[in-house]
Amino acid sequence: MNNRPVALITGASRGIGEATARELAQRGYALVLAARSVEPLLGLAAELTRQGCPALPVPSDMTKSADVTRLVRIALEQFGRIDVLVNNAGVGDRSFSFDEATPESVHEVVSTNLLAPIELTRLVLPSMRERNSGAIIFIGSVMGHIAMPQAVLYSTTKAALRGFSRSLRHELSGTNVRVSLIAPGFIDTAMTAWLQGVPKSPPSLVARTIADVIDCSRREVVIPGYYHAFILLDRFFPGFVDLVLGLYARWNRRQRK
Repeated sequence: MNNRPVALITGASRGIGEATARELAQRGYALVLAARSVEPLLGLAAELTRQGCPALPVPSDMTKSADVTRLVRIALEQFGRIDVLVNNAGVGDRSFSFDEATPESVHEVVSTNLLAPIELTRLVLPSMRERNSGAIIFIGSVMGHIAMPQAVLYSTTKAALRGFSRSLRHELSGTNVRVSLIAPGFIDTAMTAWLQGVPKSPPSLVARTIADVIDCSRREVVIPGYYHAFILLDRFFPGFVDLVLGLYARWNRRQRK
């Protein structure tokens, strides 16, 4: 019988998801790990299980509603409850500019980054409400605050996820179901491998923040903290930010030609 709290983590095979799985394993959680990349997911689950952490791998595609439903069903069948939901799975824009996006790429980004977290939350929330206990964590982005060119869909979904997180937190006020958003800047993952010459923080920083927020709920955490300066700049000097990002977009287009 499992007496540990149970955390379900999406996008768990690498990057922030993998780091979060390792962090929560060290803090005594049982884990349900979901990702599309089957081999690294199975390898991580096997490693954590050998170390004494119950870790159930559930290969899942967040663009498929049947996989999302199946993921929650398997987690509940195996452990009987979900104490923590970490909505981490995310993908970036597949095209350089939005007019090059295909219907398939739009579906992939919107489904993975926004619709799947909403549906997962809808599925786990009733049992959390019934127990009057639980934590729901959304992994947003600084790009949910500052809309970036060449990342139109990504910025859009992260901004929408931020709105959903805030509204849900207000709706659950007075209960013991906590809702938090983590908004990372550039993190050293496969998604940012193409970026050169910019500071990147390790996924472990995000993982520790997630674990801390589970224990002590906060509405939103921007990490690293220096990104607050850019967010404030966009809020109070939007014309300047528009000018800079517009120049950046035009420079990118010239580089591409």
